[in-house]
Amino acid sequence: MMSNKTKIKLFLVDDDTLFLKSLEIDFIQNADFDIETYATGELCVANLSNNPDVIILDYHLDDIQKDAMNGIETLDKIKAFNPEIPVVMLSSQDKIDVAIDCMHHLAADYVVKSETAFMRLQKIITSVLRFNKMEKELNWYMERM
Repeated sequence: MMSNKTKIKLFLVDDDTLFLKSLEIDFIQNADFDIETYATGELCVANLSNNPDVIILDYHLDDIQKDAMNGIETLDKIKAFNPEIPVVMLSSQDKIDVAIDCMHHLAADYVVKSETAFMRLQKIITSVLRFNKMEKELNWYMERM
């Protein structure tokens, strides 16, 4: 009898609607995730009880409302809720101080938005979940081709 393993739950948080949608499509096409997308840090934090296994979080998050929670504030709230949730930060800027800021606030990793961002995320998620020795199975469809 096949064991019915639960899917890996992934939160994608970005106020750039187009980027968020294309990222979601990338994940759906490449693996069997349970994906929840949020346009604000506030919404992400409000839904943490859904127990995400990994969160991909935009660093800025202030395009929609200027007083919106930024990525670092969101990251801090996630870590306060559950320090075990791995959070991968995304930024449109390739700045070392931004990366250091993210790591300082306990991000699992930092990825610059680019054509290769999804491949980097794939690698990071794989290693993060292996490190966490999760019971859940991560099957990237690509590896079966």
